[in-house]
Amino acid sequence: MNHDTPLSPLPLQHLTASRCRVMTTRQLREHGIPAAATTERCRPGGGWQQVLPGIYLLHPGPPTSEERLHAVLLYASHRGPGVPRQTGPSGDAPEAMITGLAALALHGFTEAPPLLALNRIEVLVSRTRRLRSTGFARILRAVELPVPQDRTGVPAAPVPRALADAIGGLTDAATVRRLLTEAVRGGHCEAGAVVRELSRARLLTRPHVVDAVDTLLAEGRALAEQQLYAMVRAHGLPDPLWNVDLRLPGGPQLGGVDAFWPEHSVALEIDTRAPRAEEDPLHSPFFQKREHLERLGITVVRCLPRTLRQSPEQQAAVVRTALMAAGDREPGAYVVVLPR
Repeated sequence: MNHDTPLSPLPLQHLTASRCRVMTTRQLREHGIPAAATTERCRPGGGWQQVLPGIYLLHPGPPTSEERLHAVLLYASHRGPGVPRQTGPSGDAPEAMITGLAALALHGFTEAPPLLALNRIEVLVSRTRRLRSTGFARILRAVELPVPQDRTGVPAAPVPRALADAIGGLTDAATVRRLLTEAVRGGHCEAGAVVRELSRARLLTRPHVVDAVDTLLAEGRALAEQQLYAMVRAHGLPDPLWNVDLRLPGGPQLGGVDAFWPEHSVALEIDTRAPRAEEDPLHSPFFQKREHLERLGITVVRCLPRTLRQSPEQQAAVVRTALMAAGDREPGAYVVVLPR
C-alpha cells in the first residue's frame, strides 16, 4: 500500500483555518495531503514551511510560542510507519515533555525568559529514543521520565527537574541563584527536591551552582521558619522556645531543634534535608536524633516545609496531639536548653 495515497481528501483551507496549524507528515497524510503536495506547499510562495524534520507550519509567518512548543513536542513524539509508540506503565504516559527554561516559563517563573526569546526549547524524552537536537528543538534524555504537569495544555516537567535541566546549560551565577530562589520563594517546590535533582544531574560539582544552593537552602529554611511561627500563632498553640540546642546536664549535646515545649517535653524539627532514594530512613540523621531524644522521654515532631505551606492546620493538629499526650507519659529527662 502506498502510504502517500490520500485517505479522505480535504480542502487545504480546512487545515490552514484550523486552530492547530502545526502538523506532522503523517497527520497531513491522514488528512489526505500527499507528500508531493506538502513539498509543493513549502516552496517559496506556497504558504507553508517546514520548521523541524517532518513538522510543518501551515502558514508563512513566524511561529507563535504555542506553535513552537507544539512543533517540538510533535518532533520528539513523531515516529515513522511501523514504529510502535512507547508508553509508560499506565499505557498513556506522554513520550515527551517540555523541560528547562521553557518549562519554567510555563510554570510562571518571572526569572525565566519569555518563550519567544528562547533560541532553543528543551524537550525531555526517554533515553531509548533515537533523536537528534535540531533547529530550535534540543533533546534531553532521561532514564525514567518524571510525571509531567499540564500547563495550559502542554506537558511540562515538574519544577525540580526543569530547574536541573535549565541550570545544566547556564554558566551565569546570578541567573542560577535567581531561578533557585524563585523556586522556593514562589512556592513552586521545596529546596530539598531541587537539591536532589541537581545532585542526580551531577551539577553540585560546579562552584557557581554550589554557591546558589547554599542561598537556596537558607531561603528554604527561613521561609519554613516563618510559616512555623505563623502556624503556632494562627492555631493557638502555646509559645515554645524557638531555635534551641538541647544537652544533658554536664553531658553531651543532644542536638538542635526548631521549637521546644519544655513543660510538655515536646520538640519540633523542620526537616529540610534533600531526600535521597538510597537512604535508609532508619539510619537518617533525623531518625537517630529522634530515637535518642525519645529514649529520654522527649517527643519529637518531624515537620516538612511542604506540610507547613500546604496544610498548616494538619501540622498544628499533630503538634497539639503531642502536647496533649504529655500528661499520659512519664516525665522526660531534665535537659539544659541553650539558644542556638
